[in-house]
Amino acid sequence: MKNYFLVVLLGSLPWVGKSQPTAPVNWEEQKNVRFTVISHGIPAYGKTEGLYKQNGSEKYRITLGEPVVVTVAEKPEGWGFIQFPKLYRSIDGAIVATWAMHTDHAESYGKDSDGFAVSKDGGKTWTFPGGPKPPGDGLLLPNGDIIRNYTPPALDTASLKLPRKVGTVSENYGRTFSYYKLDQLPEKLQGVYLNRLKKGQKEWSLEHSQLLDPTAVRYTDNKLFPLVWWGDMKMESTNDIVTGIYPGFSLENGKVPASGVLFYRSSDQGKTWKAVGKIPYAPDVTQDPNGNKRLALGFTEPAFEILADGSYLCVLRTSDGLGNSPMYVSRSVDKGANWSRPKVFTSSGVLPKLLQLKNGVVALASGRPGMQLRFSNGSKGLQWSDAFEMLPFTDQKDAVSCGYPDLLALGPDKFLLVYSDFKYKNAQGEIRKAIKVREVTVTPR
Repeated sequence: MKNYFLVVLLGSLPWVGKSQPTAPVNWEEQKNVRFTVISHGIPAYGKTEGLYKQNGSEKYRITLGEPVVVTVAEKPEGWGFIQFPKLYRSIDGAIVATWAMHTDHAESYGKDSDGFAVSKDGGKTWTFPGGPKPPGDGLLLPNGDIIRNYTPPALDTASLKLPRKVGTVSENYGRTFSYYKLDQLPEKLQGVYLNRLKKGQKEWSLEHSQLLDPTAVRYTDNKLFPLVWWGDMKMESTNDIVTGIYPGFSLENGKVPASGVLFYRSSDQGKTWKAVGKIPYAPDVTQDPNGNKRLALGFTEPAFEILADGSYLCVLRTSDGLGNSPMYVSRSVDKGANWSRPKVFTSSGVLPKLLQLKNGVVALASGRPGMQLRFSNGSKGLQWSDAFEMLPFTDQKDAVSCGYPDLLALGPDKFLLVYSDFKYKNAQGEIRKAIKVREVTVTPR
């Protein structure tokens, strides 16, 4: 795999970060990489446009619009509030931005306490209509239904009759996981919970779908039992639904290894899910020195996309408080049954998001530290551009964003990026958390 380094070759760019840029510029890609060191990428804090070059040849024409502020916190907020933003298009065609307004803990699962705003002009301006969020968030099915994952409230383990444990491990954030075989759990702790918005209706209905996986295990998180099944859902050309989920725990040879990513397929509109394949946790300790120290959460927060040629692409987070936590990339050419050995390709990143545009370019957003955009074209997701930085940061511990982005296509070469900015200054000069969006246009040359 070709390597890339996060750098800009143009020396001092005095216009970067200001509201009015000078003439477009050129960026020349770099290839000397040290994945164990977090370095700043191409500064693109304000409106930025130019040509991205690879080996001296034009690769992309890129325009990053001026950041648009969606919302600003009225007071200082703790972790979990005014962050973790998402984007979706409502059934009436508006764009909806959401963000969390609760603590980042299992005790918050199932609580609909998100803030949201609506844009009817492609993300240029935003309003706060109040009431319930406009429907539309999820995967549109061929029959017109929309489905999405639902995470019910975590249950107190004292109220449950659980089977024998098949393993216990403490991970690096101070949590203890105890594992139980999925098919031995009480019926309400098995399966998958989904919300379904039936065609023509305005109210979501809750469904408990069947999950067929004889090796799958679920876990308790200290004294809570969460029913977590998170991941991207994609529609195959056959109209089957495929998802890559995390945490991906399985019982293998009597033990539960660190989390990988599990893939499932549904051929009946999401009512039954069958195991397809998995990406087991397999760290490359030459590029990821802490790889063997991740005892519970190995690969997490996968970004999953089906590319135009039908192959699968997956980008995987590794993060556990041990230091630099790189992202890995893996591919499948047999619809998720088998995956290439994951390879390190960044020095850091959380909750990567993938978006394939109709012009063939694949966009990748991820953060922490900062917020980065990368692009891939013609390499099936194995080679990526240098990172464009949305926010300035000084080092890994400089918390300028939660690092969780989302992407929404606006056209064949255009999309919106949403992210949090922890260092935004309001009209009074006070530092407050904010949610921002940017329109990005990228065209292959």
